[in-house]
Amino acid sequence: MLKSNLIANFLGQGWVALMRFAFIPLYINYLGIEVYGLIGLYLTLETWLKLLDMGMTPTLSREMARFIGGSHNVESIRDLMRSIEILVISIAILIASSAYLGSQWAARTWLKAESLPAPEVAQAIIIMGLVTAVRYVEGLYRSCLVGLQRQVLVNVVDSSMATLRGLGAVGVLVWVSPSIEAFFFWQGIVSFLSLILLAIFTYSSLPRLEGKARFSIAALRGVYQFLAGTVLITLVSLLNTQIDKLLLSNLLTLSEFGYYTIAVTVAGAVLMVISPITQALYPRLTQLHADGDRKQLICTYHLGAQLVSVIAGSVAIVLIVFAETLLHLWTHDSELSHRVAPLLRLLVLGNLLNGLLHIPFQAQLAFGWTSLGIRIGSIAALITVPSILWAVPIYGAEGAAWVWVFTRAAILIVGAQFMFHRILITEKWHWYWQDIALPIFSILFVVMGLQWLLPNPTNIFTQLATLAGAFIVSLAAASLAAPYIRRRATKYVIPTLRELVNRH
Repeated sequence: MLKSNLIANFLGQGWVALMRFAFIPLYINYLGIEVYGLIGLYLTLETWLKLLDMGMTPTLSREMARFIGGSHNVESIRDLMRSIEILVISIAILIASSAYLGSQWAARTWLKAESLPAPEVAQAIIIMGLVTAVRYVEGLYRSCLVGLQRQVLVNVVDSSMATLRGLGAVGVLVWVSPSIEAFFFWQGIVSFLSLILLAIFTYSSLPRLEGKARFSIAALRGVYQFLAGTVLITLVSLLNTQIDKLLLSNLLTLSEFGYYTIAVTVAGAVLMVISPITQALYPRLTQLHADGDRKQLICTYHLGAQLVSVIAGSVAIVLIVFAETLLHLWTHDSELSHRVAPLLRLLVLGNLLNGLLHIPFQAQLAFGWTSLGIRIGSIAALITVPSILWAVPIYGAEGAAWVWVFTRAAILIVGAQFMFHRILITEKWHWYWQDIALPIFSILFVVMGLQWLLPNPTNIFTQLATLAGAFIVSLAAASLAAPYIRRRATKYVIPTLRELVNRH
C-alpha cells in the first residue's frame, strides 16, 4: 500500500506541478506581469485561508486512517465527517462573502496597481474569493480520501483537473478574453467539477450507514485536543511561511510582486516533491504507532527522511546552481531570468531546509504530539515577523528571502533536537548524519563538480541535457549515500540486473 501510494503521489503530483509550471509563461504573455501579481495574491490568500480550516481537514484525514486501523466504527466516522463538512461549508460561505465586501478596500488601499483600474482589480478579487471558497471545500474530501489511503484515486482526479485547469485557462485567454476575470472564472468551473468528483468518491469509499449521518458535538469533542493543537500549528506555520508574501503584496508594486511570485512558484517545486512522500507516510506512521510496531515505525521514518533528502535535495541544489539557466529555458525572457534568479536561489535553499523538517513533523503528529511544533513555530514567528518588517523596506524582496533561510536553518539545527527527547529518542544522530548529511553533501559535491567540468550551455538542447544530467547523477549519488534507500535498491535492482544478464 505504501509503495503504490508513493508512486501514485509522485506521478500525480508531478503531473499537477508540470501543468502548473508549463503555462505560467503563457499567462504572463497574455496577461502581463502586473496581472500575474494578482494570481500571486490569489495563491497567497488560498494558503492563508487554511487558517480558517482550523485543523479540521488534517484531523479528519488522521481519523480516517484510524478508522482503517479499527479505532472508529462506521457511525462515529460518518458523524465526524458530517460535523466537519457542515463547518467547512459554512466557512466557505464566509470566505466568499468577505471577498465581496473587502474587494474595494483591497483594490484601492492594499494593492499597488500601476496600470490596472481599481474596479477591474476589485472584480478579480470577488471572483478570486468564490474560487477560493470552492477549493476550500474541495480540500475536505481530498483529505478524507488520503486518510482512507485512496491516494491513487486522488491523484487521478487531481491530475485530470490540473490538465483541464491549465489547458482550459490558456484556451479561454486565447479565444474568449485575455483578462484576469476570464482566467478566474475558468478556475472556478474546474474547481467546482473537482469538488463534485471528490465528494462522490469519498462517500462511495465509506461503508453504508443505516440511517443518516448527523452533526455531532460529541464527535468533535472526541478529536478536540488534536484539533486545537493542529489549529495552533497551522497558525504558526502560516506566520512563518506566508507572512512574507502577505507583507510584500502591500509593500511592492503588483509588477514587483509578480516577479516574487514567479520565484516562489518555482521554489515550490522543492516542497512539491516532498508532499507525495509525507502524504503517503503520515497515515502509515499513524497506523504503526496505533499498532505499537516501533521497529517498523523507525524504519519507515528513516526511509521517509532519506527519500526527502535524496529527491528534494537533488531538485533544490540543481535549482540553486543552475537558477538563471533554468529560468531562461522556461520563460525565454533574459530580463525576467536575471531579476528572479537571486530570489529563487534563496527561496529554494529555505524551502529545502524547511522540507527536511517535514518527516519529523509528521512523526510528531502520528504520535498525537502537537505542542512542540506550536512552541518552535511560535518562537520562529516572533523572530520572522519583525525581521521581515525591518528587512523588506531596506533590502526589498531579497531581505524577506534571507529571513526565511536563517529561521529555517535555526529550526533544523537547534529546534528539531527537542523532538528526540520524547519520541524516537535513539534516532537523533542517525537522522542528522545518515538521513540528511550523507545524501545532501553527496548531491552538492556532484552538482558543483558538474558545473566546474561542463562548459556553459549555450542552446536549448545543451541546457536541457545539462539540467537533466545534473539531476539524474545527483539522484543516483544521493541514493547510494542514503543507507535505507541503497539497501532497498540493492534488494530489487541487483536481482533484476542478474536476471537480464542470465537471459542474454
